[in-house]
Amino acid sequence: MSVQSPRQFATYIVQQLTAAGFQALWAGGCVRDDLLGIEPHDFDVATDATPEQVRELFGRKRTLAIGASFGVIVVLPDDRRTGQVEVATFRNDSTYSDGRRPDSVEFSTPQQDAQRRDFTINGMFYDPLSDEVVDYVGGQNDLQAGVIRAIGQPEQRIAEDKLRMLRAIRFAARFGFKLSSDTRAAIAENADQLQVVSGERMAEELRKTLATKHPFWALDELHQTGLLKQLLPVVDPGWSQSSEAVERLLKVCPSASWLDRFVCVVWAALGLDAGDMERLFDHLRDGLKFSNDERDSVRFAISSQAKLDRSAELPWSQLQPIVISGFVLRAESLLKSRAQVGECSKQAVSWLRERRMQPMEVLDPPPVLTGADLIERGLEPGPEFKGLLSRARQLQLDGQLTDKAAASSWLAQQCDS
Repeated sequence: MSVQSPRQFATYIVQQLTAAGFQALWAGGCVRDDLLGIEPHDFDVATDATPEQVRELFGRKRTLAIGASFGVIVVLPDDRRTGQVEVATFRNDSTYSDGRRPDSVEFSTPQQDAQRRDFTINGMFYDPLSDEVVDYVGGQNDLQAGVIRAIGQPEQRIAEDKLRMLRAIRFAARFGFKLSSDTRAAIAENADQLQVVSGERMAEELRKTLATKHPFWALDELHQTGLLKQLLPVVDPGWSQSSEAVERLLKVCPSASWLDRFVCVVWAALGLDAGDMERLFDHLRDGLKFSNDERDSVRFAISSQAKLDRSAELPWSQLQPIVISGFVLRAESLLKSRAQVGECSKQAVSWLRERRMQPMEVLDPPPVLTGADLIERGLEPGPEFKGLLSRARQLQLDGQLTDKAAASSWLAQQCDS
């Protein structure tokens, strides 16, 4: 069967399971988004069919048993561009010894399955064949009220997976909702338990949270509940003093990129304090496991601001490495934000934009003096050798060595002196 959209494919799966005598419903986030008028990116189906029955129905070639021990089978479409759908058997979860995954599961009913989920807005089901929402947890009421509420006892939901504390705030920031009082209180009470969550999982929540519509609200809520101390321990202590500056920059940040927004947060929260910066980058590397590119781009964007502020007076040789860097757009985003709040001149932004639009052969021309030229003059590689090449490149970029002849003449003078 050739399917045109993920929605059609998810409906097809429900149709096939229903025709085979099973109960099948859309579940979780796709139901939430659909009720909010947001087209879901991913669809999940919950059913009373066992994993083996799902595989028998759709065929071994079209299914993947990647989570069979938890009752989850992936069903693949004929057209792989459509996107796969996870089909999960209704289940109860046992204890969570690792604070993330259930030790074991047992198959159950839709009512019981809903009770194991994290928040009411994520605990609803939907029957696409009858156009009926199946809600055992009050998710529709909380959607209408704009509330993120844990299902059942918030402490129990948090004990099962400590990451749910970050997820609660991220969902609230995404939809402009608020936390229910009992859920918020449980988060504040258990915030120190976030330390058992892996750095990679925390970092992924941070990325998603900063990409929401309300990143500052989320950061402030993280601070007030005690989570920011665990997530960004270098930023948290000075939050009361820096939060207004963070809010100003985030409001004018021209990018929806989480990393551009993170750069604004770091700049406003830490300024150029070298000690705090190094502690932050150590935490990004060892704690949150940021990639090298992520860390390098943050460091580059911040460290380049001082020179960009002085672009009208500094020689081109000092600015050229910034303009040709692969991270220049990150630096430009921060520069634009700072200009919007009056921290730097808008002329600096215009200068960078105009320079960046020039062809690369103009920005980074071939060197007029190379290592081969130095070797031909009898010089051997070493500190002096490297210094001559660096100085020649500087003079070239600043327009003082314009061609090979000028470079050769300059080199002769250096060798004779």
